[in-house]
Amino acid sequence: MPSRRSIGLAILVAVAAAALAWGFRSQPVAVEIGGVKRAPLAVTVEEEGRTRVRDRFEISAPVAGFVRRLDLDVGDGVARNQVVAELEPLRSTVLDPRTQAEAEAQVASAEYALQAAEQKTLAAEAEARRAEHEYTRRKKLRESGGVSQEEVDTAELLARRTVAEQRSAAFAVEVARFELEAARTALSYSAADPAAAPGERVAVRSPVAGRVLRLVRRSEGVVAAGEVLIEVGDPAALEVEVDVLSSDAVRIAPGTLVRLSRWGGDADLLARVRVVEPAGFTKVSALGVEEQRVWVIADITSPPEQWQRLGDGYRVEAAFVLWQGQDVLQVPAGALFRHGEGWAVFVVEDDRAVRREVSIGHRSAEAAEVVGGLTAGERVVLHPSNRIEDGTRVRER
Repeated sequence: MPSRRSIGLAILVAVAAAALAWGFRSQPVAVEIGGVKRAPLAVTVEEEGRTRVRDRFEISAPVAGFVRRLDLDVGDGVARNQVVAELEPLRSTVLDPRTQAEAEAQVASAEYALQAAEQKTLAAEAEARRAEHEYTRRKKLRESGGVSQEEVDTAELLARRTVAEQRSAAFAVEVARFELEAARTALSYSAADPAAAPGERVAVRSPVAGRVLRLVRRSEGVVAAGEVLIEVGDPAALEVEVDVLSSDAVRIAPGTLVRLSRWGGDADLLARVRVVEPAGFTKVSALGVEEQRVWVIADITSPPEQWQRLGDGYRVEAAFVLWQGQDVLQVPAGALFRHGEGWAVFVVEDDRAVRREVSIGHRSAEAAEVVGGLTAGERVVLHPSNRIEDGTRVRER
């Protein structure tokens, strides 16, 4: 018969063995657990965009001139054909001492040229009178037979020539007088003369009714022909421009629904894609990676009273809805991982992770449509680590 002492030792050894087994057994892995459920699901492309006025007009100076200070401010309303700016002729230059002396010399030269032209006119008049008198005398002598007809014709030709020379001399006097006036004008008009009368003004008008979006030139000064002065548009006619990756742009078509969020209002706004531009451009991302991007333009379809506080160039978050369903069996995207050629998840059954292959349909950034392999209500491991294998004991974190 075993003694009482041997029985006690056996019990002690059994308890120690049990304690060691309990201490060295594998502990459950703490994991995050999500659920398979039926809910609305939408596949979207999300990018940052901005609003812009659909039709904007840059009003420029039609000619070179001196523009007066603009009395408008950004946000002011303008009517069609309203005068938004006025152009005056360019100011005269200031005469420095050398230019002043040159202008005075030109005036003196023009005065002497006028006097010379007047003297030539007097001489031409005297020559014309003498030639006319000689022609008249010879004409009378021809009637009495005192001179030949050839001499009469020569006297007539000379009289006509001297009359023409007289008229030419008169014209030369007028030219000299105008040259003198031009020389005096260059000497009289100077930017330093405050009494100089302003010239004619050119009114620059707005082609449309709207509001001032930008003042390119507010202060007065010299402007060149074609220089932009003011930008006008209608802030009530807004559209949204978003640059997306070219790989996403091929999935977006005109008419695609767009949800606009984080624009400052309480509720999201709705819009529709109007055009996907056919030409892309290269843009360097914040990480220094070159990306090919495409502009997508959308029209806001929500009632204007919901977004009347929006203006030109405001930031929005645009989500292009490529596909959506109302009652879709879905699993969190973080539960999926690659297994062979397909997808799989770890389903939590009796506190153990059981690997199960699944068929996936549409996917978004948060969830994926389940075509087969799962049922609503099942629980799955989210973001499984390399510690999770088929049959691993787990507990919810």
